[in-house]
Amino acid sequence: MTTIMLIRVAQVKDIETLFDIRTSVTENYQSREEIAALGITPESLAEMLATDCRAWIAEHDRQPVGFAIANATAATIFGIFVRPAFEGKGIGRSLMQAAETWLWSQGIEEIWLLTGNDPTLRAYGFYQHLGWTLTEVIAEGDYAGEARFIKRRQQHDLAG
Repeated sequence: MTTIMLIRVAQVKDIETLFDIRTSVTENYQSREEIAALGITPESLAEMLATDCRAWIAEHDRQPVGFAIANATAATIFGIFVRPAFEGKGIGRSLMQAAETWLWSQGIEEIWLLTGNDPTLRAYGFYQHLGWTLTEVIAEGDYAGEARFIKRRQQHDLAG
């Protein structure tokens, strides 16, 4: 039997699915309450999707298994999460490609993201493997201790 993976743009009706995937992860786990304390609620996510953000859902045999969300105004990858049972299958890479391609299509030349500043984290190595460059560790504020990665639009991307 052939396994089919699909990456599709998320809609407002998918918001609960996004939260379900987000709270399924083991690395960088946050509960619904912790996420809400950061101001990320179903209502704020709906507003984000209606304005300057886009999200993608990865489906494996029609089951939602991962998502990415990007913000064009901030030029950032806001989040990328894959259910633990589906890690290591190329889903994160496909989601990141969708998000990067969309951000480049918005005319953005440099994008960024934050992740935990721990080289043993899967995400840390994943971003480096995909060509992201560590630029700083945030020293103060709400994101103190987080690692900031950037990626610049490549010359070959300009033709696409």
